[in-house]
Amino acid sequence: MGERDVEVNEPIKVLIVDDAPTVRAMLSRGLSEEADIAVVGEAKDPYEAREQIIQCRPNVIILDIEMPRMDGLTFLRKLQTHYPVPVIMCSGVASANSQAALKAIELGAIDFVAKPASGGSMALRRLGEDLADKVRAAVIAMPVPPQIPPATVNQRRTLRSVGLNPAHYLVAIGASTGGTEAIKDVLSQVPEDFPPVVIVQHMPVGFTKSFAERLNQYSAMTVTEAVDGDTLEPGRALVARGDAQMTVSRIGNQLRIVYGSDERVNRHCPSVGVLFDSVAEQVGGRAVGVLLTGMGADGAQGLLNMQERGAMTIGQSRESCVVYGMPKVAAELGAVQQAVAPGNVSNAVIGALQSRIKETAVR
Repeated sequence: MGERDVEVNEPIKVLIVDDAPTVRAMLSRGLSEEADIAVVGEAKDPYEAREQIIQCRPNVIILDIEMPRMDGLTFLRKLQTHYPVPVIMCSGVASANSQAALKAIELGAIDFVAKPASGGSMALRRLGEDLADKVRAAVIAMPVPPQIPPATVNQRRTLRSVGLNPAHYLVAIGASTGGTEAIKDVLSQVPEDFPPVVIVQHMPVGFTKSFAERLNQYSAMTVTEAVDGDTLEPGRALVARGDAQMTVSRIGNQLRIVYGSDERVNRHCPSVGVLFDSVAEQVGGRAVGVLLTGMGADGAQGLLNMQERGAMTIGQSRESCVVYGMPKVAAELGAVQQAVAPGNVSNAVIGALQSRIKETAVR
């Protein structure tokens, strides 16, 4: 849908659908300071929302998951048939709700936001910034590209079968809008003996544990939410928590996860850039950086720093991105050595590591 019929210089029209008046009010207030965004309607349930859609013709819909008469996932399916507009889900952080939010992304929602816990000025300001970024990303998001069919076990190359020791390497992945599905596509294709993987996906606190559990269902690797002090080992993928900066540090002979402050970097906590910078410093040429779909520039400079320290670098291809933002900036900086779709990242990593060994042997 491209630009979603948004006229130049006209604000992005947003409809908020939530059965709680306080939540509707906080979401509306959170967006009220954004000159390029206008809340044009509010609805307490999908039936009321249908009337608002006819009247307001919103460019983006913010949709609650749990509502009376019709739940958000059911309404999302109906929207995709009758009014295919970008949708941002609004979810509580309880496990069942966070799983439903991830399911909504699988069904075609662009992103999700955590329900505001309070109406304090700092919370509202942060909510407004986050939600505004998501709305802007949603309105330019491309339709979700067709998924690559999963490879069979026999088709997947293991590292040891091609003479590579996975314990010698580390793969760092960063993503934002559209990244939950892109990361799933990456990890569903990796072999069991893949190098350790560290992941930053821009995501509210309370969702990362459910996200890791969901990824674990699709991957030959063991995927968990990262815990401070976790050891990085082959066959294991660790997802950063949503409330602290995650880095990699060499402690003795082992690489471990270290959590730091909750300060935002590049407007994000956790930040892809913070992770990538630590990997560049601690791992250097034995690392692979992968920057996937997302709005903005977080991770682009970090990917360049990794490359300058000898790491191999991969960016998601333009045509496979929901939002070609972060990998685009990285490519413009000259930080992307290969551009591939998420389902091809595993083969790209293994191929790059093989080439590195051959180059070293020739020298």
